[in-house]
Amino acid sequence: MILPDPAYVLSGFVVGLLVGQTGVGGGALMTPLLVLLFGVHPATAVGTDLLFAAASKSVGTLVHGANRTVDWRVVGRLASGSVPATVITVLVLSRFNVMSPEMDKALSLILGVALLLTGGILMLRRWFVAAVGPAMQRVTPRARLWLTVGCGALLGVVVSISSVGAGAIGVTALVLLYPELKVARIVGSDIAHAVPLTLIAGVGHWWLGSVDWPLLGSLLSGSIPGIMLGSYLTRFVPEWVLRPLMAVVLFLVGGRLVL
Repeated sequence: MILPDPAYVLSGFVVGLLVGQTGVGGGALMTPLLVLLFGVHPATAVGTDLLFAAASKSVGTLVHGANRTVDWRVVGRLASGSVPATVITVLVLSRFNVMSPEMDKALSLILGVALLLTGGILMLRRWFVAAVGPAMQRVTPRARLWLTVGCGALLGVVVSISSVGAGAIGVTALVLLYPELKVARIVGSDIAHAVPLTLIAGVGHWWLGSVDWPLLGSLLSGSIPGIMLGSYLTRFVPEWVLRPLMAVVLFLVGGRLVL
């Protein structure tokens, strides 16, 4: 019997805690941690993190669902775009050897850029929402529906390649598209949508051979209690406390991967 690695368990708990509270930080923190701190191959880090996110966010969805902080209508709209986009992206990736040195460099660069963009979104979200929000409020219900589906498709592509962006991009888009929703409900809906997205992408990476199962087990040992606690604390801990700190970390890690 292989015992969980304490370092991976602790990493899973911290990331799960942050994801449960903000809906942000799964791939954005776990994947670079695996690559930079533990020396895991980028393709393996992405594939393993996707299944890690699917399992841990399933638990978070149960908690948010019990708290009635999930808008299933919004989740369905996002998934109708992300699911087909994820399948297509995985099929495109299957045309390449994801474990090759060339893909190692390419994935590291893509991951770094995705982290920098995620950090920027976190830092500028309030300004961006203030600037674009008034125009978005004039969008018709039908246009809002298709914008949500398009956002889901974008997430499907980005997350399948880098495992990053489901939280930061998804939450920001929902704040713009559904300003009437409370923050806890936006976070819960984003976490619920991430479950089918990351599960399908993770199964695709398993098919590509880029999933480390013992590593996944260690991460989940810590993340499941972490995300349960974080999801419960969503109503009590203000997002502005964590957002700037997470953005700085993402800038530093993203810069390290790009340079």
